[in-house]
Amino acid sequence: MSNHQLAEVAIIMGSKSDLPVMQDAADILKELGVTYEITIVSAHRTPERLFDFSKNAASRGLKVIIAGAGGAAHLPGMVASITHIPVIGVPVKSSNSIDGWDSVLSILQMPNGIPVATVALNAAKNAGILAAQILATSNEQLAQNLVHYKDQLREKVEETAKEVEKQNK
Repeated sequence: MSNHQLAEVAIIMGSKSDLPVMQDAADILKELGVTYEITIVSAHRTPERLFDFSKNAASRGLKVIIAGAGGAAHLPGMVASITHIPVIGVPVKSSNSIDGWDSVLSILQMPNGIPVATVALNAAKNAGILAAQILATSNEQLAQNLVHYKDQLREKVEETAKEVEKQNK
């Protein structure tokens, strides 16, 4: 991301150990042409940082927040409780996780009034695509980038299907 452009999407995570998973969101956003920023905001170790980040997200021009967290996974929900912009939660299977289920349920089971869109365990790429789809509702170029991306997915599957069919005749 260029430092000269305001970020549309923030990618945040509870600790650096989440970065290998969360990097997938950054990579797809970059591929689709979406500006982003990426940082660490711990719900438990830096609550003041979490509050300041969340309270000021909209005024800084952010449109969507992708929040990855493992274990108790309070980060996405706490951010969503403070800001009005969409939050997409990425449950991360961390070293202290119970097969990732603790993270999935912590992010998924939000109370009414505080929604967090939740993607599959370690599915930061899908979070990036969802963020781009949200932004594309008011950005025609981004919408076209997404159409092209999905066309490439379809073409790859069709090519693979032909290869499998040819090998099994």
